[in-house]
Amino acid sequence: MAKLTNEELIEAFKELTIIELSEFVKLFEETFDVTAAAVAVAGPAGGGAGEDAEEEKDSFDVILEAAGDKKIAVIKEVRALTSLGLKEAKDVVDSAPKAVLEGATKDAAEKAKESLEAAGATVTLK
Repeated sequence: MAKLTNEELIEAFKELTIIELSEFVKLFEETFDVTAAAVAVAGPAGGGAGEDAEEEKDSFDVILEAAGDKKIAVIKEVRALTSLGLKEAKDVVDSAPKAVLEGATKDAAEKAKESLEAAGATVTLK
């Protein structure tokens, strides 16, 4: 089997529905005995915290400022990002501005921001 590049993987994930992606994440977690939350919190492997790490911010909060016109799509994205139930995700969207993710890595925060904005939300990173 040919090895896929990161870009090819992302393109493949873009074609999946939220339910299919959720099922993939669960299968990935079971197969590799990890959790997506632990990976996001752990950050890059290896190396201790040095002075360079203190200079650049490595923990970001994704703040949902407004849901926009497509509230249902935004609720679906919040559910996909947080694994919250429908009611909890709706409460997060209804109570904007509200933190969707806290302490996320830079890459995870940027991806979350992109997916929420694609769904029609207004998002900021802090």
